[in-house]
Amino acid sequence: MKILLIYPKCPDTFWSFKYALKFVSKKATLPPLGLVTVAAMLPVEWEKRLVDLNVRKLKESDLDWADYAFISAMTIQRDSAREIIRRCQKKGLKTVAGGPLFTTESSDFPEVDHLVLNEAENTLAPFLEDLANGCAKHSYTSNVYPEIQKTPIPDWQLIDMKKYEAMCIQYSRGCPFHCEFCGIVVLNGRIPRLKSSSQIIAELEALYKTGWRGGVFFVDDNFIGNQSELKKDFLPALIDWMTKMKYPFNFYTESSINLADDEELMHLMTQAGFYKVFIGIETPHPESLVECNKYTNNKRDLLSCVKKIQSSGFEVQGGFIIGFDNDPPSIFEKQIQFIQQSGIVTAMVGLLTAMRGTMLYKRLEKEERLVSDTSGNNTDLSLNFIPKMKMETLINGYKKVLKSIYTPKEYYKRVITFLKTYEQKVPLAKVKIRFNDIRAFLRSIWRIGFIGKERYYYWKLIAWTLVKRPKLLNRAVTMAIFGFNFRKAFSAY
Repeated sequence: MKILLIYPKCPDTFWSFKYALKFVSKKATLPPLGLVTVAAMLPVEWEKRLVDLNVRKLKESDLDWADYAFISAMTIQRDSAREIIRRCQKKGLKTVAGGPLFTTESSDFPEVDHLVLNEAENTLAPFLEDLANGCAKHSYTSNVYPEIQKTPIPDWQLIDMKKYEAMCIQYSRGCPFHCEFCGIVVLNGRIPRLKSSSQIIAELEALYKTGWRGGVFFVDDNFIGNQSELKKDFLPALIDWMTKMKYPFNFYTESSINLADDEELMHLMTQAGFYKVFIGIETPHPESLVECNKYTNNKRDLLSCVKKIQSSGFEVQGGFIIGFDNDPPSIFEKQIQFIQQSGIVTAMVGLLTAMRGTMLYKRLEKEERLVSDTSGNNTDLSLNFIPKMKMETLINGYKKVLKSIYTPKEYYKRVITFLKTYEQKVPLAKVKIRFNDIRAFLRSIWRIGFIGKERYYYWKLIAWTLVKRPKLLNRAVTMAIFGFNFRKAFSAY
């Protein structure tokens, strides 16, 4: 059997980093972890080929070669997925589809030959068995969350690692919280399911053997969902391995704000090589936090928590949402003020989106406020529901926030605010400068420092860093490049 695994194109969004990737000559930020993991679950005697449309085009010869096309996608990749399915149908190539898009919107894809939904650890094997017996069904689902300690090591040989800025790995699935707008608990549940420490070490060994060195993103829904196991088992094992291997990787992940409550956990994470964490701040407005069931963020000083995490050795990236029913007219200024004061340089501010299956979607449906499906892109100025705030006020206020926080003056001011607070905890001997870092720096000098409109602020940042925090020059340059990327991405706003 010849299996063509296809990952659809992601449109340009906040997280695509389209313009930043050019500084390091990369095509995409991350490879499709789901597909390379599914590939490892297929019979070893089958031939496999993977096409990531974010890295290269899908050729007619790829479709001619295959017996089956396996497609995995997120909601934001819907349009590209439909085009792939259309091309497969035109060729008479049977399709097998799974992943978040098809799991939550399966009824919208009757043209797919076989839907293997939910988590592949449960649904792929029955499909493969039926396929072998010539009686494969249209749809395979499961309402059971599988244990993931038998999930195989991803088949990394299927991708060209040189095309990606970082690799990715998964330690756990699920999040103990239940935010109204979030689809994580719909897909992965509220009880975090963990891989064993030996399992993750084996996956890191496999990455190491490919020759990969550099960034590795732990894609967990909430990396600290089970803090006791992290501290007792996984992080000590990871520290031992990283020490033995002389720190070949640097890690980043997603976490909830209660990371700030556990100094031991933060220390272990930085010693293991974690230097960056994305946190859903959402909003500084308490009533909106109550509305969306974000109780872990409520009744705490969010600004102090961010500062504590930064001073403990992490760059904090933040997610912010505008459009809650309880958002007051002052929410736009409140968001701007919080972002600037916090020193959260990478601030992903998006409009509230009602994803299928979420509590928010069900509530708005009951209130007859849904108007369309979501595009999956919460920065495209579209809402799929009727907000309480006047639509024009909401969109104009949202544009104001983006324009304010990413204008060169305010952005570079925020970078310096972060650099003043941040304390690097990973020993400097373990922070390696790589060729890509040097290349990015040289390109930033030309593209931002000489021909860029923000060159005054760029050189001011470089000078300040060299005088005040010279060991953080690499971090400062990276943030300058990110700022350039965001201004290009939001230039139409």
